[in-house]
This record gives sequence, C-alpha cells and structure tokens, in this order.
Amino acid sequence: MNRKYRFLFAAAVVAAPALAPASLFAQAFTLPGGVGAVTLAWQYVDNTGHRLSDGFLRHAGQSLSQSVVFEAEYGVTDRLSATVGIPYVFAKYTGAQPPPSGLPVDRCGCWHSGFQDFSLAARYRLGTESFAVTPALRYILPSHDYRYKGEAVVGRNLDEFQVGLSAGARLGGALSNASVQASYTYAFVEKVVDVSIDRSNAVFDVGYALTRKLFIHGGANYQKTHGGLRIGSVTGHPFFLPGEYNTPQKFAQRDRIGRVNYWQAGGGLSYSLGPVDLFAAYSKYVWGRDAHNGQIYTLGATWYFDLRK
Repeated sequence: MNRKYRFLFAAAVVAAPALAPASLFAQAFTLPGGVGAVTLAWQYVDNTGHRLSDGFLRHAGQSLSQSVVFEAEYGVTDRLSATVGIPYVFAKYTGAQPPPSGLPVDRCGCWHSGFQDFSLAARYRLGTESFAVTPALRYILPSHDYRYKGEAVVGRNLDEFQVGLSAGARLGGALSNASVQASYTYAFVEKVVDVSIDRSNAVFDVGYALTRKLFIHGGANYQKTHGGLRIGSVTGHPFFLPGEYNTPQKFAQRDRIGRVNYWQAGGGLSYSLGPVDLFAAYSKYVWGRDAHNGQIYTLGATWYFDLRK
C-alpha cells in the first residue's frame, strides 16, 4: 500500500472517533482497490448534564455510556469503497437526584447494554492521492427493537438515510506533513409523532505528521437539527419547562425528538505499527442548546489487509 496514501487514510481514521458522530463515512480518502481495513474502538462518554434551550447547564440527568465500535472498510476499486459497522453500547444513569425519566431503567443506576445500529455506507472518491472530493451515502438501521426511553439506553432506535460530501488535501511546501479535511452530512431521520428531526453535521479537522509514524490532529464538529422540539428553560427563555413537549405523547418521546444543536472541539493522535494504527482522541461539548454536556474519550486500532497478494 502506497506510503503517502496510507498516511492520508490514517489521518482520516484517527479523525473519525475524535469527533463523534463522525466515522469513516465522513472522510475524503478511500483505500486502494483490494485493500481492507478493520477498526475496533472503545469510546467512553461522560454526560455531565443537559444544556437547556437558553444554553443554561442543568446538572441533572447525568449518565455514562461506553461503546465497543466495529467498522470495516473495503476498497472495491481505487475510488469506490464500502463500509459496514455496528457499536455495542453500555449505558447507566449516574445522577445524584432521582432520574427525570422516573423509569426503572434509570432508577436502578445499573449498566444496560446491547447492540445499537447497523451502518452501511458507500463512498466514491474524485481527485488524486493528495486531494479528494468524495460524495457518500449511508443507511442507519437499528439492529433490533431496543429500548429508547430514559438516559440508560443504547440509542434512539430510528432509521436514517444520510447524504454527505467530504473534501481533503495534503498540503505542500513547508507544510508537506500537514493535511486538512472537512465534511458535511445531511441526515433524513425517521419521523416520530409527526415531528421532523432531520439534521446537518459538519466536521473540520487539521492534522500534522510529527514523524513517519506519529500523527496528531485537532478539529471541531457541529450539529444542527432541522425541526425537533425545545424543552425551554428555568428562566422562561424562550419559554418555561417543559416547553414544546406540550402533550403526553410528545413528552414521552423527548429523548428522540429534541432540537439538538451543539459544537464539539477535540483532538487526538495516531501511531503506526506496521500493518496496525493505534489511536487515541478526546472531544468536549463547548456549546449546546437542548443537548447533552460532557466529554468523549476514544481508544482504538485499525488493521490493514492487502487482499491483492
């Protein structure tokens, strides 16, 4: 596998877990035809509270989640790649106060776990090995009819279809060891109680190879929900709690239909050990409305397989 190409793909891999919910789907560079990569990652999410509709941080409803994420990519051709993935998630409620949900799944303060959603994606790279523009399609399908109400749950149990476009470049001259990547994704999400919760995600990442083996990076992730409902705030701006959850049906679905908007910032590093890349990353919520607050830690490894031999 070409060393320069491997450098660019490694940059994409390490950028992915650092800025959840980004994944290989949001990266501009693909593997050469006949080459595969398997990523196994552990992610620890510390939800320290909730940002209300006016940005006020309410230290309530805290939770922890841990995920073991499996993702595999295969270069069908030098430009077309296919990816499949699924996480196994552990979650529990950790708040000192009685859980806002009042549900047994949170009241016990114990771990609950299960597989979350299958991810099936295809990407097609335009450009060269140093510059790429890559459109992508992805389908998200819940692995089973899992529980979604409460804090100690593995996900939202919703179908999604995503359309994305990524661009990336390895810089030249004095910055020949640097790379930049950016992506935009629009997700068409299954409606709940006739509420639209489609969303946009944008990711920007800058990386630098300190040595032939060590790569560092930093970046940001933005999410905007197109639709969704707002919970309001304790100050009454833009309205008092429970805001737009003004029917029992809507309030029961609040963990799925919120107007979740946020910024995350973070960074990480990757170290190459022959056919394996080891990576670590950290990201933190730095702004949010109707969103969680907290930080995300990620560790993982990517193995490369050349099936052309």
